[in-house]
Amino acid sequence: MAEPDASAGGDGHTGHGHGVAAGADLRLLVVTLGLIAAFMVGEVVAAMVSGSLVLFADAGHLLTDVGALGASIWAARLAARPAGGVWTFGLKRAEILSAAGNGATLVAVGVVITIEAIARLVHPPQVEGAVVLAVALAGALVNVVATAVLARANRASLNVKGAFLHLLTDFYAFLGTAAAGLVILLTGWSRADAVASLLVAALMGRAAWGLLRDAGQILLERAPKEVSLEEVRAHIVGIEHVLGVHDLHAWTVTSNLATLSAHVVVEDHCFASGHAPQVLDALQRCLGAHFDLEHSTFQLEPASHAIHEHGQHP
Repeated sequence: MAEPDASAGGDGHTGHGHGVAAGADLRLLVVTLGLIAAFMVGEVVAAMVSGSLVLFADAGHLLTDVGALGASIWAARLAARPAGGVWTFGLKRAEILSAAGNGATLVAVGVVITIEAIARLVHPPQVEGAVVLAVALAGALVNVVATAVLARANRASLNVKGAFLHLLTDFYAFLGTAAAGLVILLTGWSRADAVASLLVAALMGRAAWGLLRDAGQILLERAPKEVSLEEVRAHIVGIEHVLGVHDLHAWTVTSNLATLSAHVVVEDHCFASGHAPQVLDALQRCLGAHFDLEHSTFQLEPASHAIHEHGQHP
C-alpha cells in the first residue's frame, strides 16, 4: 500500500477476515435451495389433495424461501465481484438488498395467509388431518437437514442470516402444522388448520421485522452497533498532538465491513516537523486495537484550516 499522505490524511485497513469463504457459502446456499425446492413441490401436491390451508401456507413460505435463497445466491455472486470503476466498494451491498427483499416477501406472504386464515376460522372447510400430519413431519425432517447445511455458512453475513431465518421459521411452522394435523386427526376440529396458519404468519412477521430493521439500518448508514462514536472520539483526542476531531462518520458498507472517516485537528508544528505521519500511524493503531473497523480514513489538518470548512459539523 502506498505511503499515506501526511498532510491530507490516509486510509488504513485492519486485518479482519470475512468468516467462511464466499465460495463455500455459495455452495451451501445452492444445496439448501435444491432441498427446499424439491420438498415445496411435494407439499403443494399434498395441500391440493388434503384441502389444508396450513399446508398451502407452508408451501407459500417455502416459495419465499426458494426466492430468498435464489436472491441470496445472486447477491453472493455480485458481492464477490472485485471493486472497480464507479463501484468503489464493489457490489457488496447487494447482500443487504437481498436481505431487505427477503423481509418484504415474508411480510407479503404473511398478510395473505392471515387474511385467508381468518376467513377459514369463520367458515372452516374439511381438512385431511392425517395428510397434514404426515407432510408436516416430513417437512420438519427436510428442514432440519437444510438448516444443518446452511448453519455451516457464515451467518455474520446478513444475506446468509436472512436465508437461515427463513429456514428456522419454517421449522417452527412445520411443528405447528404437525400439531394442527394431530388435533384434526384426533378431534376433527378443522379450525386447528387456520389457527396453525396464523402461527405461521406470526413467525413470518417476527423474522421479517428483524431482517428489515437490520437491512434498513445499514442502508440508512447508521453507525455500527458495536462502535460507540463517543468512545472513538475520546480515543482520538487522547492521542498526543491531537487537538480535536470533527466530521466523524461511521457506517457499515455490508456485513462485517464497518468504515470510519474523520477530520483530525493536530498541532501546527506536526506539519513543519514532518511528525504528521507518526500521528496518522498512532490513529490507525488506536482504532485497530480498540475497535473492529475494517476501513478508516483520516484527514489531518491544522487548527487554522477550520475557517475553510464552512460545512463543518461534529
